[in-house]
Amino acid sequence: MTETLTADAVVVGSGVIGSAVALELARGGRSVLVLDKAGGPGHGSTSASSAVIRFMYSTFEGVATAWESKFCWERWAEHLGLPGFEPLADPPALSRFHRTGMLHLDVPAVPREHSIDLLRAAGVPFEELDADELVARFPHLDGGAYWPNKPVSDDAFWEETPARLGAVHTPDAGFMDDPRLAADNLAYAARLHGARTAYRAEVTGVERRGEVWHLALADGRRVEAAVVVNAAGPWSGAFNAMAGVGEEFTVGVRPLRQEVHQVKQPAGYSGEESYGPGVFDLDLGTYMRPGPAQTWVIGGTEPECDGFEWLDDPDAVDAHVSNGRYEAQVTRAARRLPELRVPNRPSGVVGVYDVADDWTPIYDRTDAPGFYVAMGTSGNSFKNAPLAGCFLAAIVDAVEGGSDHDLDPVTFVGEHTGLKIDLSAYSRKRPINADSTCTVLG
Repeated sequence: MTETLTADAVVVGSGVIGSAVALELARGGRSVLVLDKAGGPGHGSTSASSAVIRFMYSTFEGVATAWESKFCWERWAEHLGLPGFEPLADPPALSRFHRTGMLHLDVPAVPREHSIDLLRAAGVPFEELDADELVARFPHLDGGAYWPNKPVSDDAFWEETPARLGAVHTPDAGFMDDPRLAADNLAYAARLHGARTAYRAEVTGVERRGEVWHLALADGRRVEAAVVVNAAGPWSGAFNAMAGVGEEFTVGVRPLRQEVHQVKQPAGYSGEESYGPGVFDLDLGTYMRPGPAQTWVIGGTEPECDGFEWLDDPDAVDAHVSNGRYEAQVTRAARRLPELRVPNRPSGVVGVYDVADDWTPIYDRTDAPGFYVAMGTSGNSFKNAPLAGCFLAAIVDAVEGGSDHDLDPVTFVGEHTGLKIDLSAYSRKRPINADSTCTVLG
C-alpha cells in the first residue's frame, strides 16, 4: 500500500532558506513537512556558501533585510527559540557569528552616494574612507583603482595605475562560521516546533487536485498539502515547471556554477583575538573574508571577462574545483593583497547559484493557489535567510487568509530594527531592478 504523508504545508528544499521557511511556518502553528532529495539539511548550495553577513545592496529593501537579519545571526540561539525549550535532551552545536567589518571598495559600477543613502536610510552604521585613509587603516591592501575588470592572463591586469580608490566600511558585518550547520540549526528548531523532515525524498511529480497539492516521490510515497513552498535552490525553476507554475513571472531564474576558494591569510592581517575585515572588491572582481585558523575565503563577483558557467541541469555540475577558476579568483585577490600567497594546488568548494535575472530573490505567492516560492536567491541571500523565512510565513498567512498580496502587498516590520520592508520588492511580477549590479552583490 502506498504511504501518504500529509501536512498543512510542504516545503521543498532544506537548505538555509527552506529550513528557515519551515521554522517560521511551524512557529505559526502549521503542520509542516520538509522534503529534500539530499541526505540532510544544507547539503546543497548552502554548504558551499561563504556565509558572509553584509549589508550593502542596490535596494532599500535589500539593505533593510540584511540589517534586520544581522541581529538574528548575532542572537542565534534566541532566534531559533532554543531557550524556550531548555533543558534540551540533545542540544545541538550552533553555527556562530563573527564580527569582522566589511570594506566595500569604490567602483564606478556602484556609485558610493547611492550606497550610503541606502545604508543611512536603514540605520546601518558606516564610515567613509578616502584613498589615504584606506591604506593607512588597512596597510595590507593595495589601494589602486583597476576598473574595468580584466582577465588575469592579460598583461593589462598587471599594469600599475595612478588612480586610487577609497571605501565604505561597515563595522558590524561578519560571517557565520559554518553555513551547513546554520541550516541544520534551523531544521532542528523547526522540528522542535513540530515540523517533520523527509530526506532522500526526491519529488518526481506535482499536481493540484481540488484544494490539495499532490506530490509524488521517487521512492513511491505520496505527499498531500494545501500549501507548497518551492525553496529548491538551483532546482527551483525546474520544480516550478514540473508544477506548471510561473507563466506570469516577469523575472526568470537560471542555475550558475560558482566556486569559492580557500587559502591562508596574509601574515598579520588578523589579530590573535580579532579578525581583519572582509573586502568586497568589484574593482578587481572578487570578494574575500577571513576565517578561523588564519584561513582566507575568496569568491568572485562575476567579472564578464572570466565567463559564466550556466547550467541546464544542476545535478550535472562538475563538483571539482577547476584550476582556471581558482587561478583567476585567487590571483585577483592577490592583486589587492600583495602579501597573499597563491598555492599551486587549488582548495575550495563548488556550488550552484539560483540566479534571478536581476540577482534579487523572489519571495512570493504564484498564480497557482497555495503554491509559493522562495527562489532566485542569487548567491547573495544566505545572510538574509532568517528574514526569508519570516517573509514567506507572512505572505502565506496573508494570502491563505484571503488577502491579495499582488494588489495589497504585505509589509514586514523588523522586530529588531523596526524597519518597514515592502515585500513587493521581492515580487515575481516586479520590474527588473535597474540598479542591480547583476553580480553577487545584488
